[in-house]
Amino acid sequence: MIDPKEQRQLLDAVCAIARAAGRAILDVYGREFGVEIKADHSPLTEADRWAHDIIARDLADLAVTAPLLSEESPPRELAQRRSWPRFWLVDPLDGTKEFLKRNGEFTVNIALVDEHRAVLGAVFAPALDRMYCGALPLGAWRQDGAGPTQAIRVRRTAAAPLRVVGSRSHPSPELAGYLTGLGPHEITDMGSSLKICLVAEGAADIYPRLGPTSEWDTAAAQAILESAGGRMIDTSGQPLRYNAKDDLLNPHFLAFGDAARDWLTPIRNTRESERRN
Repeated sequence: MIDPKEQRQLLDAVCAIARAAGRAILDVYGREFGVEIKADHSPLTEADRWAHDIIARDLADLAVTAPLLSEESPPRELAQRRSWPRFWLVDPLDGTKEFLKRNGEFTVNIALVDEHRAVLGAVFAPALDRMYCGALPLGAWRQDGAGPTQAIRVRRTAAAPLRVVGSRSHPSPELAGYLTGLGPHEITDMGSSLKICLVAEGAADIYPRLGPTSEWDTAAAQAILESAGGRMIDTSGQPLRYNAKDDLLNPHFLAFGDAARDWLTPIRNTRESERRN
């Protein structure tokens, strides 16, 4: 375990690194740039590469030494990862599709994973100049621009109607079915890991993700959410864990604040209906 004082210093340092990567991203964002398509059909820009290089360089200078696993890591590092008890899990530019749309809803995600759990995270939205950060058990915070850093907490009792946040770029039939079973709700579309951060600060009650994501998409925001009193579980009710299996794909999951509510009911009802039919 890291001493709480050292943990706070580490969190501040990680936030500074995320901001530095964000500045490099904005340099590209403000001009014309090329786009490549990776093997998994996702887009890649020079902003992704620049941000990765800055994060890799600056994390290596921190007092906490740990390997780095990034969306832009070379294959040899992906192969070595299963032996790592602690490591940095990074998405240098989460929401590249939002970056390409120039809607501002993209982030830099940096998480520290310890024994399969995301324990510290920073999510920085460069175009919004908004930082979310958190560490277990210290707490979670938000800062806009050069303004004051404010502590954030999840909403303990869900609103009526429920406030749902969903993926702007990845709607799915499974999500539509879940929302039908959820009951009265209002939904806000949002890109990148900002969706989980909205739950962390109490601006949304739940983010149901019933579609594909990778571990670097969620780790930093999960650390913030859990530091703010929320939870993130798969559809069997188990907490999301990292680097615990051969691939780096997340299961479908629910991120929420009100732990007293059974958010899995719509999923169980759907499965029971499918079983009967």
